[in-house]
Amino acid sequence: MRGCLLLVLCGCASIVKEKGHDEVATLVKQRTGFSTGWNQGTPEDAEVAQRVDALLKAGLTRDAAVQIALVNNPDLQATYEELGVAQADLVQAGLLSNPRINASLDAPLGQSLSLIEFGIVQNFLDLFMLPLRKRIAAEQFAVDVARVAHAALRTTAEVSTVFFEVQAATQKVELQALISEAARAAAETAERQRKAGNINALELASQQANDAQARIELLREQTELTMHREHLNRLLGLFGPQTQWALKGPLAEVPPLEPPLDQLETRAIRQRLDLRAARGAVALLTTASNLVRTSAATGIVDIGAEIHQDPNGPLVLGPTLSIELPIFDQRQAQLAKVEAQQRQAERRLRQLAVDARSEVRAAFALLQASRQEATFYKERLLPLREKVLDETQLQYNAMQLGVFQLLDARTSQTHAYREYLDAVARYWSARAELERALGGTLEGGPDEAAESRAE
Repeated sequence: MRGCLLLVLCGCASIVKEKGHDEVATLVKQRTGFSTGWNQGTPEDAEVAQRVDALLKAGLTRDAAVQIALVNNPDLQATYEELGVAQADLVQAGLLSNPRINASLDAPLGQSLSLIEFGIVQNFLDLFMLPLRKRIAAEQFAVDVARVAHAALRTTAEVSTVFFEVQAATQKVELQALISEAARAAAETAERQRKAGNINALELASQQANDAQARIELLREQTELTMHREHLNRLLGLFGPQTQWALKGPLAEVPPLEPPLDQLETRAIRQRLDLRAARGAVALLTTASNLVRTSAATGIVDIGAEIHQDPNGPLVLGPTLSIELPIFDQRQAQLAKVEAQQRQAERRLRQLAVDARSEVRAAFALLQASRQEATFYKERLLPLREKVLDETQLQYNAMQLGVFQLLDARTSQTHAYREYLDAVARYWSARAELERALGGTLEGGPDEAAESRAE
């Protein structure tokens, strides 16, 4: 009776669509503060689409861009669907193989009597191996959850980087437009002065060349902005009228202080989800090798029952037993394959840990360098350019310098500010890269106790 109940329970496993998605949402929320969203075509998904439109209309910020990507990026949505595939494998691993029914009717030639046989056979080893198979599938499912969550974090970092590039490119276009306008005004002034005989042909050609160069640089900046915007559109899954979004606010200044940046490598090793997935893969292959060893030692065992009736004989019922003799195939090839895969996974885990530490160090060095560069621009070079412009303006007012010197000073100041924007954008991109390398925000890692409860 207990055996029958076990068979019934093993056959009642079902698919729960949300399984795995809640775990991914928790992992991403703990590390970024943002929510993921799995589009299933439900009325709730229509509300998400309306929320995306509302975020775009309000003006795009970095946080809004990340949130849109996590719920609207088609490639990320396809990655979420891998949880459904993994869950199907998990459920399948908990199911027993179906029993086989055999039937035969043998009629001797020239006789009316026949031999009737019926039999049912079930793989007994399948029941014995069920807990180990379920454990392997559960470990694989945990690996897939970590891998999907890591993909969401990687998308978060990429969206942040491209968004900062869009902000910087937008402001650089505005600055270059001012430079181009000033160069055009200088060229027009030079033409009038040349006609009046106040400047020579060389000075006129120089101002006209500056005007042409400024227009070319403006075209280049506008093209670069278009490329960055389209990159962000792809990451956000936007098309049609949705791509006409506008930014809300300029590129943020470099903050005066960094959050605590101690023990960065340790934090990365502890909380990176690709490392968790790699560790899970090693554990999974260890369990798989144990399964192969067990099946090699026992072979396949089929247990069943058979009923038959000989001609003019009684109806006979009895058990059947079929045991595999592991003479030729002792699973040695399969075991060697799994063991090689296990060693391969261990080495990949080690390399991934080495890469993670190196990525943290490199991103931290870039963060510090870009901060120093942006600070030097803001505290040293920009004030000096401002002072040069002020002094040039004074001498221009005193008629000691001409209009072209004044325009050159203003252009040099604008160029310096544009380079400062590049430095600030590099800082924020380096910060996003450091957070990706850490597997979480700089403000602190996820709560380990909460994470263990979620798992």
